[in-house]
Amino acid sequence: MGLISGIFMGMIFGIALMAGWRHMMGYRSSKRVAKAVDIKLLGSLNRDDLKKICGDNFPEWISFPVYEQVKWINKQLGKMWPYIADAATLVLKESVEPLLEEYRPPGITSLKFNKLFLGSVAPKIEGIRVQSLKKGQITMDIDLRWGGDPSIILGVEAAMVASIPIQLKDLQVFTVARVIFQLAEEIPCISAVVVALLAEPKPRIDYTLKAVGGSITAIPGLSEMIDDTVHTIVEDMLQWPHRIVVPIGGIPVDTSELELKPEGKLTLTVVKANGLKNKELIGKSDPYAVVYIRPVFKVKTKTIEDNLNPVWDQTFELIAEDKETQSLMIEVFDRDIGQDKKLGVAKLPLAGLEADTAKEIDLRLLPSHDMLKVKDKKDRGTVTLKVLYHPFSKEEQMIALEAEKKLSEERKKLKEAGVIGSTMDAIDGAASIVGSGVGMVGTGIGAGVGAVGSGIGAGVGMVGSGLGAVGSGLSKAGKFMGRSITGQSSSSKKSGSTTPVSNGQENGGEKPI
Repeated sequence: MGLISGIFMGMIFGIALMAGWRHMMGYRSSKRVAKAVDIKLLGSLNRDDLKKICGDNFPEWISFPVYEQVKWINKQLGKMWPYIADAATLVLKESVEPLLEEYRPPGITSLKFNKLFLGSVAPKIEGIRVQSLKKGQITMDIDLRWGGDPSIILGVEAAMVASIPIQLKDLQVFTVARVIFQLAEEIPCISAVVVALLAEPKPRIDYTLKAVGGSITAIPGLSEMIDDTVHTIVEDMLQWPHRIVVPIGGIPVDTSELELKPEGKLTLTVVKANGLKNKELIGKSDPYAVVYIRPVFKVKTKTIEDNLNPVWDQTFELIAEDKETQSLMIEVFDRDIGQDKKLGVAKLPLAGLEADTAKEIDLRLLPSHDMLKVKDKKDRGTVTLKVLYHPFSKEEQMIALEAEKKLSEERKKLKEAGVIGSTMDAIDGAASIVGSGVGMVGTGIGAGVGAVGSGIGAGVGMVGSGLGAVGSGLSKAGKFMGRSITGQSSSSKKSGSTTPVSNGQENGGEKPI
């Protein structure tokens, strides 16, 4: 009896032990599967996803495995940096100072380097990714970090304000640079190099501004102006699809295929805005809208006085160089004596637009494109647009390229004549350089007088004096620091353009391609 009971108890114990073991193994297996799922999800996250999860606590030192670590390059770069810094300082001063002048914000009469030295701390390359995206080219993406100790002092001048030295301190740069090597059959086997900053992850440049021997508040909004200038230069000159093409090796080579070209035309109608925020203590805001794809080709609508629900209904034509990466930018301002106040901004990626398909879109206005830095996140209203994107043929592309170059020259002439304070200024729809029958004719600029379009009649734009008179009316307030005061002829059209492609005339004239 004892033997039978012992065997029975042993069988029960063995079965229980096996059941417990199986349960434990199943539990561990389910935990491993769950962890594997979590790891797979984490592995699929990109830098932006992690930033959303971590917020401000996202560590900048995180490197992704798609980039190969190159510690040996960093060691050599550290040894060579004193020599590279001296050479790069001269190159940067010669190349960046003209850009500071070209992109100089309204209200500042001069912006240049008083002192420029890149310091003793070399940039750090977190990783390199090498790709072969196109035959005959090698594409290299360089994950770059720089927390250096440069000595950079800007000389800033404004009307009725003496030059103020502004020091850039605590400079930090986080970006991914794309370098494309165009291969050749002759030594050194590279005919040209293309350099640009990738749009994703977005280039980040952090610094603090400090006035040397003065107050940074002497020029209202100076800090914001410098910030806008730095970010505009990066976005419009260096951020992909914009790029710098450098021929090397002394080999004659055609770099036209490497340069940025017009890809299509965006016909945009700024219809109206609703529920704008009032910035006035007495009465209501006087809103107008500024629209652009590239900051150097800004245009603006007419101003609607004392109205928080303005109807502009003005049409512009803008050029796009890369539909997949560029966006239409909309900024709504309240015209004021002195500095105009920003009411809200909006952004429309061009990638979502279908070719040759008209579309009406309502966009919510935001206080800023970078909402992480904004405390006041109240509703700013909406803006209504009508858009139509038309991709260029090869022939249209070449015509647009040449006309875009002429447009840049015309803007420089307007700046020299005093009509605009900077090539970054938005041109009024009633005094646009090209299109819509309201453009200043280039031949009239040299003489100081430009006839304004064929559809305006007797309207004349005074260029040389810095006052633009179109028809009989003048606007009631000019831009900051005494720039051009423009009015509108009663017969002028409600459209303007920043593109080499003109609108048709209302009088039935031909519509150039």
